[in-house]
Amino acid sequence: QVQLVESGGGLAQPGGSLRLSCAASGSIASIRSMAWYRQALGKQRESVASIGSGSATAYADSVKGRFTISRDGNTVYLQMNSLKPEDTAVYYCACSALVGPKWVPSWGQGTQVTVSS
Repeated sequence: QVQLVESGGGLAQPGGSLRLSCAASGSIASIRSMAWYRQALGKQRESVASIGSGSATAYADSVKGRFTISRDGNTVYLQMNSLKPEDTAVYYCACSALVGPKWVPSWGQGTQVTVSS
């Protein structure tokens, strides 16, 4: 019902930048919020950043001042600057979308971000 397609992952050097994009499509009447999560190898998935329908944003302490989440309609972006090796993870896009009468949580397939020299 809702498809999330991520792009923009890859390899970056420490101190470098990457920009992730995630486009939502499907029978979407409205999107309440969109967010980015990440999961490093052997660790639990954690919230990175979120943006609400009113553009209110929230960030994990570990990325504040380095990452910026933004949204344009049904597409959400994550600008990642000053990357560190500990930012290496699979990054997942998520959203809460109104499909028919229900709010439906959805996840993307994930995109790998590797920070290494």
